[in-house]
Amino acid sequence: MPVPEPNGTRDLPTRMQLIDIGANLTHKSFDRDRDQVISRALAAGVDRMIVTGSSVLCSRQAGEIAQQYPGVLYSTVGIHPHYAAESQHTDRAELARLLQLKDVVAAGECGLDYFRNFSPKEDQRRVFAMQLELAAEYEKPVFLHQRDAHDDFVAILKDYLPGIPRAVSHCFTGDGNELGACLELDLHIGITGWICDERRGHHLREIVADIPLNRLMVETDAPYLLPRDLDPKPDSRRNEPMHLPHIVESIAKARGIEPLELASATVATSEQFFALP
Repeated sequence: MPVPEPNGTRDLPTRMQLIDIGANLTHKSFDRDRDQVISRALAAGVDRMIVTGSSVLCSRQAGEIAQQYPGVLYSTVGIHPHYAAESQHTDRAELARLLQLKDVVAAGECGLDYFRNFSPKEDQRRVFAMQLELAAEYEKPVFLHQRDAHDDFVAILKDYLPGIPRAVSHCFTGDGNELGACLELDLHIGITGWICDERRGHHLREIVADIPLNRLMVETDAPYLLPRDLDPKPDSRRNEPMHLPHIVESIAKARGIEPLELASATVATSEQFFALP
């Protein structure tokens, strides 16, 4: 589906419709009211959500949750760098099996995180490369994580990108130089409520307009990264997909375009990226 240009003359929907490309709906904080969380998202115009897989167990659970909401939920299969040290030699075969299941639309969340270093860097790099191999083997897009590891991330990724259909830098929080490097690699960019944070989101507001619309996607990363400028402020610090329209409004303001225009473009980009029906 072609992505509309910012000043196009096509008809826009009158109601915001969105795809949240990254929601951690397997998180235990959703166990008590997951169905209600999904209902609130749908009522807010978040018509489709992609449930993030961050470990072998989490990836299984993400697929099971997605199967309960056909046409609404999809899932990814991966091992987050935080859990790389726990990875077993049997994980590759299990990830391969899961990648072939219905409604699994991407490999990941995978990548490098040197900010926390919950797993040794050597384990992170090994597990990252293994998942990139699987993405190429099964021709799946890749849902990427990178924090404070840009140079190693790019060095590893470059070797595998020629065999991978598409890749997105999920929850991008880098500076202009990192954004330029990602775009040069033909990566898509996922923007979260980080852009709504008055303490650390200023640089994102300054560079988000540099992301071509056909490379930009939006996400909540729920239950993390609740937008700090919500008014009124929720009683809970738990983020939910229903807050995605607020994030879109913030991005649209920074880009100088209408929220409905941005919403329409990100949906088209996400549908194409994840090959959604």
